[in-house]
Amino acid sequence: MLPTAPLASTPQAHSTLQIYFVDVEGGQATLFVTPAGQSLLIDTGWPGHDGRDADRIVAVAGKAGISKIDFVLLTHYHQDHAGGITQLAAKITVGTVIDHGENREHTDAPTEQVWQDYQRFLAKGNIKRIIAKPGDNLPIRGIQAKVVSSDGALIKKPLRGAGATNMACQSSSPYPADKTENLRSLGAMITFGKLRILDLGDLTSDKEMELMCPLNRLGHVDIYIVSHHGWSQSGSPALVHGIAPRVAIMDNGETKGGSPSSWDIIRKSPGLEDLWQSHFSKEGGTAHNVADPFIANLAGPDAGNYLKVTAWKDGSFEVFNSRTETSKHYAAAH
Repeated sequence: MLPTAPLASTPQAHSTLQIYFVDVEGGQATLFVTPAGQSLLIDTGWPGHDGRDADRIVAVAGKAGISKIDFVLLTHYHQDHAGGITQLAAKITVGTVIDHGENREHTDAPTEQVWQDYQRFLAKGNIKRIIAKPGDNLPIRGIQAKVVSSDGALIKKPLRGAGATNMACQSSSPYPADKTENLRSLGAMITFGKLRILDLGDLTSDKEMELMCPLNRLGHVDIYIVSHHGWSQSGSPALVHGIAPRVAIMDNGETKGGSPSSWDIIRKSPGLEDLWQSHFSKEGGTAHNVADPFIANLAGPDAGNYLKVTAWKDGSFEVFNSRTETSKHYAAAH
């Protein structure tokens, strides 16, 4: 079923969780606004570009009716995830930052530059910092956000309701050990009532195998924020088929992410209803892109269109495409 024009706002709108997938051209910037009025931004997009990504985040924050970002979670220190923090903080108040601790990739010059800029930002002394560990519950009112990966460490015990043998491990061969900041990604399971949302940043497939095999420590999810923008270094069958999402949302760029092999793994996931993409992927071509109504930005000049999820505690949700101004509703799972 294709998306349709959204219905008029309901009186229950104040009781919903809003999630905005800001287009930062193959980076990540995902803004959660809870019914309690608190906000969580996962990653800040790229540095430079005349403040493009910070401007897009601030514009979406305005649409969400907020003038402050209570929590900014940096999954890791690569440019496309943490590079925009200083530009963003110059345009909107940031309350608390959450990260995995030290940068572990000092030999990569762009990553080290992001880290040094972040250190200068923290040194100003007016920002609270939380270094998160696996198993931590982040102090965000209106949702539960449990850390499942951080700085290369993973939760040791399955989450509630998880822990079954993961049959998808049989279709995932061993992966080489990653040596970058990606494996350090700060990942979280976000729960809102019956709705479960997984965001693992750029956690790589070798770590996914540790997390998901032989036992599935995460269980099933409703929404999977596609790891690593849909690049082939992440998104193993052990993870994707193990969590069996109803909907996947890929924050890819036109020329970054959206690898055909990763796309195929997602599309073959048991129980998947839809995949949504931030951009048409040039790498994917005709065969490895979803239908146009499920893409926020088509090929060609980019308008910075976003995707938005509105979720209810019963587990139902809808996805809105700002380019088409249409939505698709997903009923609560039974």
